[in-house]
Amino acid sequence: EISVVGIGDMGGDVFGNGMLLSKTLKLRAAFNHLHIFIDPDPDPEIAWQERKRLFERPRSSWADYNSELLSAGGGVFSRSAKQIPLSPQLREMIAVGEEVLAPNALIRKLLQVDVDLIWNGGIGTYVKAAEESHADVGDRSNDGLRVNGRDLRCRVFGEGGNLGLSQLGRLEYCRNGGICNTDFIDNAAGVDCSDHEVNIKILLNSQLESEDLTTKQRNQLLADMTDDVAALVLHNNYRQTLAISLARFKRDKHHHDYLRFLEHLEESGALSRELEFLPDNETIHELHSEGRSWTRPELSLLVSYAKVELKEKLLEVGAAEDPWLEERVYGAFPQRLRECYSAQIRGHRLSREIIATQLANEMVNTMGFSYSLRQDLSLGASAADTARAYVTIVELFELDRLWREVERLDYIVVTELQYELFHQIMRLGRRSTRWFLRNKHALQPAQLIAHMRPAFRELMPGLWALQRNGWAEEFVALRERWCEAGVPETLAINIASFDAYFMLPGCVDAALEIGCPPARFSELMFALLDELQMDWALQCLIAWQPEGRWQDLARESYVDSLEALLRQLSIGLLCQPEPSSAGLDDIVSHWQQANGARVTRYQNTISSLRAAASQDLSVFTVVLRELQDLVEASLARQSA
Repeated sequence: EISVVGIGDMGGDVFGNGMLLSKTLKLRAAFNHLHIFIDPDPDPEIAWQERKRLFERPRSSWADYNSELLSAGGGVFSRSAKQIPLSPQLREMIAVGEEVLAPNALIRKLLQVDVDLIWNGGIGTYVKAAEESHADVGDRSNDGLRVNGRDLRCRVFGEGGNLGLSQLGRLEYCRNGGICNTDFIDNAAGVDCSDHEVNIKILLNSQLESEDLTTKQRNQLLADMTDDVAALVLHNNYRQTLAISLARFKRDKHHHDYLRFLEHLEESGALSRELEFLPDNETIHELHSEGRSWTRPELSLLVSYAKVELKEKLLEVGAAEDPWLEERVYGAFPQRLRECYSAQIRGHRLSREIIATQLANEMVNTMGFSYSLRQDLSLGASAADTARAYVTIVELFELDRLWREVERLDYIVVTELQYELFHQIMRLGRRSTRWFLRNKHALQPAQLIAHMRPAFRELMPGLWALQRNGWAEEFVALRERWCEAGVPETLAINIASFDAYFMLPGCVDAALEIGCPPARFSELMFALLDELQMDWALQCLIAWQPEGRWQDLARESYVDSLEALLRQLSIGLLCQPEPSSAGLDDIVSHWQQANGARVTRYQNTISSLRAAASQDLSVFTVVLRELQDLVEASLARQSA
């Protein structure tokens, strides 16, 4: 059961639809411009049926509610009354001792009731920040009702109506433990629906002009697709709010990333902190130290700005230059249109804009709002380069399928575990994107996917078995913990293998380049990884918490360099005169014997570093130097 206080009435489409979405809602109170509705302890099923009756009745108001269905102490009161008598049940609900209150005073108390949800489906701004005056808000008609964000005690404030809270009111509410997005996020479905409608009508109008469709057929098709379009819109909005939740979940780890993205928007002139009520850096750091930074309203802004910026950049370069990029145009249309008008959709006169929008939404929703900027800062990659790498890794690793499987765990596993699984997918996506951008400068998704996908599909199911020692122990621990929490075993195995999956692009690319079976190459690379204790180094780097963006970029560089050196060594050992006739254990053994002193020095260094009481980035500088010396010496000896 979900306790609710509402702003609006069942005659309003926003309020009414919202209050019919669940039969477990307990609407304890609501108000509009005429009435105050009180039902302290409603029966959810009975109350839902009555709300439904009012919703279906033209021009209904709270005065039409059947008073016999109200719980004890309930009633419907006129806001024009001088005073409203308070029943014992109402006094207990709003925690006051008075027996009467003026209507406005009662509404202020209702806004401060301890409930799960305040559902705003009305017009007006009812919450401000303590630092704001009523004049700052600019809604004089509701000055007598308005409360401060810090005084709200609801767990969630849902903004079906626009401007229910001022932005500073939202921030104050969230920094005191509340949960809300912004009105432009909670209302995004309306705009999204209009976008779908325009795109679909342009498509069908061209069929009318060519006389392939009659007006009657077109209108019937539009009506028939109502639920299909609704499903597309709800899916987009589900993923958008999930993106905000995921950003919030990792706000401590990615604090410097978020701040750099905000600075980037400001430096580029895309955003004004003053206009968006965003604090300066000093305040952000102070809030971060208190655990109160990066609230959902702030993250909502960053997610939205990221999508706008990314779409504009993808439009500039013409993203529809590769079949896998062009495929994104179909995501904006219902299945029946894809089946009947595939060629016409691809030739849609807004296809370029649709593809850019779809890609921007997809990349930000699944990889985070700083994803593209991070590739730019780290590698100098353009938005188009990142988009090409993104569609490549999504197809090779089947990330969309894995993402949907985690989405299906809603209400099956705890939310925090779901977020953890999503972030594992995001981390693999970011790391793999970086690999392709570093190693495939003329990145062409169609060619790469066709070239590498067979090997990926062959290797991924059993890759976990190549992990050894500490890496294997970590894999087993994750798999068992997730399975015990309700994650299907196959999914748990897949995601627990992601650290190993990171090695796949290099394994497959190198194997295909030197004509070696990918399975053989990956087995050797993992054997060397274990011998060189690189699993320890990589795990430390992954878990390490950087103190700033330069340290974060340095950490990425270490991970990439370690992988590249390991791959270089594997290529060298497999390109010996007769590698195909030798077993992998023999190859490793021969290498160890031929480079005994170097290998011993390296292993002694790693053992000393592992035993050290503290570890920072300087440790990995030593690891990298020692590994580079060993690889260079090994390859030089082999050449000689």
